[in-house]
Amino acid sequence: MIKEVVFPRGRGKEILHIDGRRLAAVIEPAAPPVSAGDESGVVRQALEHPIGTKRLRDLAAGRKRVLVISSDHTRPVPSRVTMPLLLSEIRSGNPQAEITILIAAGMHRPTTQQELMEKFGEEIVRRERIEVHRAGDAESMAYFGRLPSGGELRLNRLVRQADLVVSEGFVEPHFFAGFSGGRKSILPGVASAKTILYNHNARFIADPHARQGSLTDNPIHRDMLFAAQAAGLSFILNVLLDARHRVAAAYAGDRELAHQAGCEACEKMCRAEPVVSDIVFTSNGGYPLDQNVYQSVKGMTGAEACVRPGGAVVMIAGLGDGHGGEDFYRWFAERNSPEEVTRAIEGIPPESTRMDQWEAQILARVMGRACCWFVTGGENRRLVTDMHFRWAPTADEALKEATALLGENASVTAIPDGVGVILRGKSSFESNLRG
Repeated sequence: MIKEVVFPRGRGKEILHIDGRRLAAVIEPAAPPVSAGDESGVVRQALEHPIGTKRLRDLAAGRKRVLVISSDHTRPVPSRVTMPLLLSEIRSGNPQAEITILIAAGMHRPTTQQELMEKFGEEIVRRERIEVHRAGDAESMAYFGRLPSGGELRLNRLVRQADLVVSEGFVEPHFFAGFSGGRKSILPGVASAKTILYNHNARFIADPHARQGSLTDNPIHRDMLFAAQAAGLSFILNVLLDARHRVAAAYAGDRELAHQAGCEACEKMCRAEPVVSDIVFTSNGGYPLDQNVYQSVKGMTGAEACVRPGGAVVMIAGLGDGHGGEDFYRWFAERNSPEEVTRAIEGIPPESTRMDQWEAQILARVMGRACCWFVTGGENRRLVTDMHFRWAPTADEALKEATALLGENASVTAIPDGVGVILRGKSSFESNLRG
């Protein structure tokens, strides 16, 4: 019997038609986050009952300068809900507090005024002091010591000037930091380019503990924890989001304990058993995460956990924004194979880490394990083939080609949203997550 598996593709969908006898599994989250409806109520409850620390209003009492770090335009944090409640909590304990909102842009381009309006709403943008972090601006950084790995820790000098540092963010699986949220608002959020590049070095990316859903012994996570401590990050508000980016749960309080609670909840919702097959189809969950090849690497790491060596991975993506980074693209376009990319990157010392090499390193690792296809529009055919992918216009055509390569009985695993699942056989959490 022919079965249909639906994958998000851009703002639409792609349907794979497959003989049911070949379909080994359709892998989806164990219990996807579902919004409770009253988003403000969920966040307010978390702020009123923080984990491992006093209420934020009590921490703010007597503090003159309060820095609130918020994620940038690339993250779907519902700041229109969270930020007013954070600001209200601070001012209820200290009406005279001088509050600055710092946008944690990391190495991304600066957030525009229009994007700030969309993120926070007109009232907050008009009323509050908002600064956008620029990692490449060395003059705006302050020295905070050395990371456990040996790299220099330089952060936005507004962190040094603050009497209280607070952050907001969200928790989701992250393909080399384990999970987003918590300490990531500091590193890479408000760190210098030099610090971020060192933290994303080739040795760390190659470490088997630097994987999705993994915190214990993760060297990238370890440096991030140190940075958050050095910055004096005293209070966090992290949320879990449903498929529509609405608040499903909220965790507030201590930078490590509240984050741990959010990560544990995220893993319970997203964890799934890997099912190894000859061919694995996946996606990045559609728009906006599948706009370019760069972001699509995240979904491909889920497929990596399920494809047998020498098999095939098929990524379904809109790619409305092309490759997503010229440096990233050139790692592949200027070399003869993914193996050559890997060799070139592995020889780069941490202090010489180049822009986007981590994404190229992970992609080359996946491509070294399996033959990789992109199912995307014809306008992207040259782009993906330049990067050593095979191209197909539809999932059914990709299946036909992969079958010709691997045999009529080649098994298939489908992962409709490769970003939204943690493919591990058992919980990665131990009693201590400090790495």
